[in-house]
Amino acid sequence: MAQKERVSNIEQIDPHDFSWFYWFTLPIYPFGNRRTIGKEVVKDTVWTFDQIQGIFYVVVPIRMTVVKLEAGGLLVYAPVAPTAECIRLVNELVAEHGEVKYIILPTISGLEHKVFVGPFARCFPQAQVFVAPSQWSFPVNLPLSWLGLPAKRTQILPADSQKTPFADEFDYAILGPIHLGPGKFAEVAFFHKRSHTLLLTDTILSVPEEPPAIVQLDPYPLLFHAKDSAGDIVVDNQANRRKGWQRISLFALYFQPSVLHVISFAQTLRDAIKAPERSQKAYFGLYPFKWQPDWQRSFAALRGDGRLFVAPILQTLILNRAPKETINWANKVASWDFHWIIPCHFDSPIKAKPYQFRQAFSFLEQQPAVSAGLFNSNSYPLPQEDFKILQEIDISLNKLKIVPPPQDKV
Repeated sequence: MAQKERVSNIEQIDPHDFSWFYWFTLPIYPFGNRRTIGKEVVKDTVWTFDQIQGIFYVVVPIRMTVVKLEAGGLLVYAPVAPTAECIRLVNELVAEHGEVKYIILPTISGLEHKVFVGPFARCFPQAQVFVAPSQWSFPVNLPLSWLGLPAKRTQILPADSQKTPFADEFDYAILGPIHLGPGKFAEVAFFHKRSHTLLLTDTILSVPEEPPAIVQLDPYPLLFHAKDSAGDIVVDNQANRRKGWQRISLFALYFQPSVLHVISFAQTLRDAIKAPERSQKAYFGLYPFKWQPDWQRSFAALRGDGRLFVAPILQTLILNRAPKETINWANKVASWDFHWIIPCHFDSPIKAKPYQFRQAFSFLEQQPAVSAGLFNSNSYPLPQEDFKILQEIDISLNKLKIVPPPQDKV
């Protein structure tokens, strides 16, 4: 696979090119300042465009994928913020390969994906917009046009992928909607036949050992999480960037892994008073985290050898509400002959075989199927002790009857 990056030279362009004016519609880091890195991953065929998002400096990539159509033109899967920089990078592809013809919104619950589709579509007024079925909004369900999607050129993805204008080049499979009390979850997996590439939104992840390039454009979040206490002064080197990234990954996926102790507000306040000049760039001078000395064992289990896994929050709070439906969807996706997976978060592209994708969903089975007779350390469940906080959230939501209870494994 090609790995050619497209990134603007920050010394030669206006910082306003990174500005995202509508950041208040989803007020999370980095708010109104979003860089973009474009990468060619299959020569003259598939490109990814990475930005970052996060809360409290827990920053991870969010990714859009662009695919060249055989007849000319482009299909865009899961748009990111259409900053001037992002649109300029896409227009470089337009100039060479043709107009953006199709824009895909492959989720119904991921606000970090939905919020960008309307503004992105307005930058390409000839493109048709296809959205996952059963779209919803909270607290009131609103028409798609009220959510910023262009009314005259937006349509629902049909259940039959052969009824779309791009059927010759793509198969897709719709998971859901899975009903979750006040909300719903769904994801549409797209398979590009010519490049043997599977496009996913949130279900499957792989965590790189090193911080992704987009996260390293502004290393402060990495260095912030490389601290062991509020008073630490962390040198900017690759070892500390790696340390910060690995801790960020544990935060993002588990909220509070077993190797992390959250210090009381009173203690963090005392630490800040002792060393205010060193902690002034922390949140209000506070760093309420205490990592155990062996915290890297949790990351090693998460990382494996580039293992594929389902995000812990989906394992604990969402997909276990519809195990049979999820397994059926995973079986359909695993029937496609893909060689690469491009998810919307963390690592990409991931070299993977269909059986590896299928094994990632074995947590939903009483007796997991052994695809192709293969099972290895990367097939085993993630450490249950790291799921403690997510399981407590699950129990609380069930007690309050906010979400339906989990169903039995299949």
